[in-house]
Amino acid sequence: MTTTPTAPADLAGSGEPAPPRRGSLFRAEAHRFSARRFIRVLLLLSVLGYLVIVPLVALTQYSKPSAAALEDAQRQLDVSVAEQRMFYEKCLEDVPEGETVENFCGPPDQQYEPSVSDFLDRQPFLLETGLPEGSVAIGVMSAVLAFLIGATYVGAEWSSRSMVALLFWEPRRLKVMGVKLAITAVAAALLAVLAQAVWWGSAEILARTRGSRGTLPDGFWPDLLGQQARIVLFVVMASWLGFGIANLVRNTGASLGVGFVYFVIVENAVRGFKPAWQEWLLVENASALMLTGGHRIFIYNDFSGSVEVDEQGTVIEGPREIVLSNLHGGLVLGMVTAVLVVIGVLLFKRRDLH
Repeated sequence: MTTTPTAPADLAGSGEPAPPRRGSLFRAEAHRFSARRFIRVLLLLSVLGYLVIVPLVALTQYSKPSAAALEDAQRQLDVSVAEQRMFYEKCLEDVPEGETVENFCGPPDQQYEPSVSDFLDRQPFLLETGLPEGSVAIGVMSAVLAFLIGATYVGAEWSSRSMVALLFWEPRRLKVMGVKLAITAVAAALLAVLAQAVWWGSAEILARTRGSRGTLPDGFWPDLLGQQARIVLFVVMASWLGFGIANLVRNTGASLGVGFVYFVIVENAVRGFKPAWQEWLLVENASALMLTGGHRIFIYNDFSGSVEVDEQGTVIEGPREIVLSNLHGGLVLGMVTAVLVVIGVLLFKRRDLH
């Protein structure tokens, strides 16, 4: 007698409960991220600070000038231009023999040209200059906030040992770390975009109430959007920097200490003792990434007796100028961020967590 194996009964058809589906790690991490009280407090304090600082700056630093104020400023401008012209003509008369006019008096096309706004007690807010400059300032503050958020997000996991508990649910360490990095990047990008949008609206209000929109130059809006896109990228990298440092030292406070020591002590020491290395500093490259046209560095001869020479061996008089492009800034910041994150991920994959 032979027996035929029976197929397993259909659980759904037999009324048996189906086995529970495994939840989404991304949704779980997004919920854990948004539920962190410290992150909520940081965001709330940032909003309150913005609502206080921006109106305060607007009231104390900017004002739409009256007709009388403009007339008085124009009068002072005319006097200043006349005095400058007289000074330059007198300088031309006193050029010593053997000296060139450019070296003694300066090139005529590079003389300081004041404007009416230089003689106003309070400057009007001009959209052409105020909006891009403010975008950079808001980007820097957003990056600092993103650094704190990235550091506390993973640092708290190590401090509370919830990182170990999480691996009992999802043992694939690379997936866990990849999801956490993705959550950090998405949160930082949303923060940066929202901050830039809020500032854009604030700048429009300031220009209409305490300044002027004026006639914007050609290409203003594409340049502005490009700058703000680079700022968003910078904020994301700042969040990963905080994340990477905290993941290496496994402590939020220690990661903030590392950041403070580097940005306040190390970079300033390099600027003072090794000025030629400035093109590799993070602050200079952050400026290069965010600013339209990049960032210019002027390196003067140091006090050790050494001088700068060109390719022909001629001594360079005056500062040496280095132009850091947007690409240069992005590559340097990206490489530093990638190194910190990759090292932390590899150690997380291999180290014993107990």
